[in-house]
Amino acid sequence: MSTESNDARAKMQTRDLSIRYGEKAAVKGVSIELIERQVTALIGPSGCGKSTFLRALNRMNELIPGASCRGEILLDGRSIYGNHLDAVELRRRVGMVFQRSNPFPKSILENVAYGMRVGGVSDKRKIAERVERSLRGAALWEEVKDRMHESALGLSGGQQQRLCIARALAVEPEVLLMDEPASALDPIATAKIEDLIHELKARYTIVIVTHNMQQAARVSDRTAFFYMGDLIEVGPTEQIFTNPGEQRTEDYVTGKFG
Repeated sequence: MSTESNDARAKMQTRDLSIRYGEKAAVKGVSIELIERQVTALIGPSGCGKSTFLRALNRMNELIPGASCRGEILLDGRSIYGNHLDAVELRRRVGMVFQRSNPFPKSILENVAYGMRVGGVSDKRKIAERVERSLRGAALWEEVKDRMHESALGLSGGQQQRLCIARALAVEPEVLLMDEPASALDPIATAKIEDLIHELKARYTIVIVTHNMQQAARVSDRTAFFYMGDLIEVGPTEQIFTNPGEQRTEDYVTGKFG
């Protein structure tokens, strides 16, 4: 179990969060603050609980049979399990971008507009304006503005991932969760995603899971190291990579295991 606090405002936080898949403990008593308009990177070896922790932040684990959760998860100081907030509204406010791009077999326009339509937006002008704004926010507008009615499946892998980011932005979230968003991309597409993360944190609180130590160092303000379900250490990224307080953290970031 690990706890930390920070003077900056926490957009989300967990208190003694534990998650199990049946008998298996995946996350063990994690307490952490996710600071508003900063990028927090979650690092650690495969199977350490970081993706499970990430999915808990918008209740995605509920979709997995046998998963159970104990402890508190707060958004703006209020429980994400409170009566004021259902899972659909939570996932609008806390958006998610997955490891592999998953565009719908629809046009580029309809991919981005999908969440808005589900949310009841039908005004064509409002949809067009927000689609353009979202694509600009995902640094994709200039590449697709003349192809809006073409299938999203015709885009490159890197473009598809930025389209999925635009789709998440279109419902105007407050937090963006990213699970290995560049792991399937080439170096050029990866650099574009990393540049985009830098731009997006001016408006969003971002939590990113990555196996890539260099990527974590480049994109994040804060880094949390998970190991075997425990949060071992969390702090400013530079400190975690240059002067960690825990030997296991140092061993991991220097490549001695993982």
